[in-house]
Amino acid sequence: MTTSLVASNYGWQDQSETLERLTARELLEWALGEFHPRIALASSFQAEESVLIDMMHRIRGSGFRVFTLDTGRLNQETYDCMDAIRERYGVTIEVFFPDAKKVEAMVRDHGLNLFYRTVEWRKLCCGIRKVEPLGRALRELDAWMTGLRREQAVTRGSVRRVSTPWLTGATSRYGTISAKTRSLTTNCTTWATRASDAPPAPGP
Repeated sequence: MTTSLVASNYGWQDQSETLERLTARELLEWALGEFHPRIALASSFQAEESVLIDMMHRIRGSGFRVFTLDTGRLNQETYDCMDAIRERYGVTIEVFFPDAKKVEAMVRDHGLNLFYRTVEWRKLCCGIRKVEPLGRALRELDAWMTGLRREQAVTRGSVRRVSTPWLTGATSRYGTISAKTRSLTTNCTTWATRASDAPPAPGP
């Protein structure tokens, strides 16, 4: 989706301040109404995403999309939570894996825990295990969502509810993402909205 399409069809620039005032549920309703089915929640199955999944289920039943990155380094609790989400909400979880040949070559040359050793090798590992699969996940989307809380870190204190579109070739800390989407951040500050029977998020 191009920048001009975002501006003309969805009026993002005109709506930006209005969107900032929406609650998490209201923003989800707006985003799903505008972009479904080409919108998905990026989830690592932490508490924030559990809140959003429960909210979306209350809004649309199982008619929403969730994707995750399986880096090959996830703990068992994450897989257990993923299965519980599938069973509880009847939603398909789209799982993206890194390129197996690239992972094999990286581990063969630098070892399994290379990211502990140098910054450059950490970037290499994240680029192969996270950035490239994320680019594939975003390629077929017009928008994607993630759960952040502004009080989590100083760098997140001024995060916007709706950000400008990713441009093809946008560069992250660890590599290049080729996709044209926009990012919607739902600020989950009202923890009371979380369903008491929602599957628990995996521990640290």
